[in-house]
Amino acid sequence: MCDLFIPLGVAAGVPYISVILISLWASDKSFTVKMALISSILTVLGFLYSPSGGELWKVLFNRTITLFAIWVTALLTLQKKTFEDERIKMLEEKKKLIEETKVLKGLLPICASCKKIRDNEGYWNQIETYIEKYSDAYFCYGICKDCQKKGHLNL
Repeated sequence: MCDLFIPLGVAAGVPYISVILISLWASDKSFTVKMALISSILTVLGFLYSPSGGELWKVLFNRTITLFAIWVTALLTLQKKTFEDERIKMLEEKKKLIEETKVLKGLLPICASCKKIRDNEGYWNQIETYIEKYSDAYFCYGICKDCQKKGHLNL
């Protein structure tokens, strides 16, 4: 609106860019696009309805620079919002993975007889195979002293 009171030789693009930068705080991307459109329309209306004055080529050049600045700012704002949305999505996925990992650590269905563990697909696996698959642990075998005394050498 301030364009209507400024002579044609001057383009007041800074207030319009400020409005678009303020749209960074809005969560909706369409708000940024709407503000850029409104700013562009006001810039053109300012050209059409401002008091006469200035050389035409300077007037057109100033308005073109203003429109360019408005849309570059809007595109950069939209890009920042997109990056922020992606970052939030990645954090949510990370949180979900951490929660799923806690479930794996917290509850393992194990056979009371043979000690096999049931995986997420419902298959029963040797405890060693399951743990090696879902962790960085590896097994090496030995026989404890109690089993040595009892003669249990089930290898």
